[in-house]
Amino acid sequence: MTTVVGIYLFDDVELLDFAGPYEVFTTASRVYRREHPVGPEPFSVMTVSQHDEPVRVRAGLKVNADCTIADHPDIDLLLVPGGVVTEELEKASVIRWIEATADQANLTASVCTGAFLLAAAGLLNGRTATTHWEDMDDLRHQFPAIKVLPGRRWIDQGDVISSGGISAGIDMSLHIVERIAGRELALKTARQMEFNWTENG
Repeated sequence: MTTVVGIYLFDDVELLDFAGPYEVFTTASRVYRREHPVGPEPFSVMTVSQHDEPVRVRAGLKVNADCTIADHPDIDLLLVPGGVVTEELEKASVIRWIEATADQANLTASVCTGAFLLAAAGLLNGRTATTHWEDMDDLRHQFPAIKVLPGRRWIDQGDVISSGGISAGIDMSLHIVERIAGRELALKTARQMEFNWTENG
């Protein structure tokens, strides 16, 4: 069965926060397809944004999302990257969408300051989480119901996983590949990407 991955994009999103996981899941499917030419791939990845307009990435790149929060297919794995999330936190419709989508998804994950958006949606209350090292104090202050742990690449809380900043999202995504599709595929994906996977969060 194919896991549909939906990655939320927004203005000032951090490039590697979403591109790293995108590469992991698409590479995992490509590696899998070499050995299994027939049948469904393990992952199908799409990007989702609030509107149809191009998203302006923090580094200046412009990206067109595949669909919007109003017209996307069902999502099995919702991934919320980080970046400058100040404006996103003020968008009630986005926060409601994250909450509703996570409720329907099997798994929800954040990279970097994407944890703030999961927190605003109430998904991290009473849980342990992490974020970029620069933003940990702010996450603790703004959302005191969350136990924020430093020094972790990612933290798996069952149906919600959070990761540290930027490249840590690749480690987390490889962990998700292992959870969903098996350790062998995760190791082969990391090797294909020539990435030194930090397996323990």
